[in-house]
Amino acid sequence: MKAKHYIIALASLSLSMAVSSCQDFLDTQPLGEELSENFFATSDGAVQATNAVYNQLRDFSVHTFSFIGIANVASDDADKGSTPGDAPAMGELDNFTATAANGLLDGFWQGHYLGIARANQVILRVPDIQMDDALKARLIAEARFLRGYFYFNLVRTYGGVPIIDELPPRDGSNSSKPRATREQTYDFIIADLNAAIEALPVRSAYPAADLGRITKGAAQGMLAKVYMYQGNWGQVLSLTDAVIASGEYSLYNNYALLFNLEGENSSESIFEVQCATLPQGGGGSQYAEVQSPRAPIPTGGWGFNVPSENLNNAYENGDPRRQATIIYAGENLGDGITIPTVVDNPRYNQKAYVRATDPRSPNGMGDSGKNIRILRYADVLLMNAEAANQQGNSAKALTDLNLVRKRARGTSTTVLPDVTTTEPTALRQAIWRERRVELAMEHDRFWDLVRQGRAGTVLRAVGKNFVDGKNEVFPIPQNRIDISGGLITQNPGY
Repeated sequence: MKAKHYIIALASLSLSMAVSSCQDFLDTQPLGEELSENFFATSDGAVQATNAVYNQLRDFSVHTFSFIGIANVASDDADKGSTPGDAPAMGELDNFTATAANGLLDGFWQGHYLGIARANQVILRVPDIQMDDALKARLIAEARFLRGYFYFNLVRTYGGVPIIDELPPRDGSNSSKPRATREQTYDFIIADLNAAIEALPVRSAYPAADLGRITKGAAQGMLAKVYMYQGNWGQVLSLTDAVIASGEYSLYNNYALLFNLEGENSSESIFEVQCATLPQGGGGSQYAEVQSPRAPIPTGGWGFNVPSENLNNAYENGDPRRQATIIYAGENLGDGITIPTVVDNPRYNQKAYVRATDPRSPNGMGDSGKNIRILRYADVLLMNAEAANQQGNSAKALTDLNLVRKRARGTSTTVLPDVTTTEPTALRQAIWRERRVELAMEHDRFWDLVRQGRAGTVLRAVGKNFVDGKNEVFPIPQNRIDISGGLITQNPGY
């Protein structure tokens, strides 16, 4: 079968204002087409090429519709939402009935490999540019972080995937590769993130104009999460210790405000997808629109990815994080908007909501400037707690865990008391419970359940059709198998 080709359009706007539309490419090649020699001749070209990798983070298939379906809707934290007949492909992810023909899975694969193709352009072509050596090293490190992150999402979703680390053939021939093993894919990710750690500056070393670019702390935190998925607790502990000891991050003092304008790029932010609504359009994403309340209100959205009854019941009595995470039918949102009492779904995602008074989204929610939170300091503390408990240091684990609970309860003396158990199994369960409610609707729950080895037990208990030994990963898209001429193979059971 003839290979498809993508033409990558690189935008020239600064990162602080984001780069242009996520759809600036033609659907003609999965691995990316080489750009002109003249483009990679100056430092400006190197910056623009790196910005284009960041730009792909806002793509609809990378961090919007497919992403929420795989990471949230498939879990016990969320249901599909919207109306029963809307987006059946999302319903397939919810019920584990997805086949290789599922369009959201194909889009997720395609969007991530386009990001990888853009990263490869930077990693392989920027080294030859005559430019400031420190800037060159930093841009390459940013691209290696982002390539590693794209592969991390892919390996958690599909298992081992083809590793593409070169430019496509100049003759346009099919550059497909067979799948690497899961272990080989993780080794590749680890190499990218370690290289990023070596070259990236700490957060405070960046000028204000570069707010939101990848930092050493982001690379350390992401690598810790990669090692967590492999059960390498010594590395998790070492890397999260380094992030904590850096002094670059701290828990934001108000959990509810973390997900509003006030909390963007706050002291707790380690890695956020940067969005900005521009007068000419572009720069934002539909992340907020697809999850906001499906109701006859000015800020009405599509109503997908709704918090489940099971998640609603998972919070301890009085935990303020429930209200900061879930919008309820009939709720007054404090921005002049009240959700009707009769709506398609009884709950919606508060963390994805953009207030009607928010100045970042003047063009409407379809092009929202709301940043997408990927890695927070609270997550690092909880990874550190889990690793410390696994290493037999319950005192350290309790310190981390209770810091997160203390921030959540605020000044209250009656809710969320400190956890005191030092028994390893009970403490691990407490850390897992805390991960769930602290990070609810933030795109970790399904993958967390799989790496904890309890996805089947938990998901079948809420009525999902999860099959052990099969549904820990999703099917490889049939389009990708066909394009490869059968070189890419399917996952067992599909």
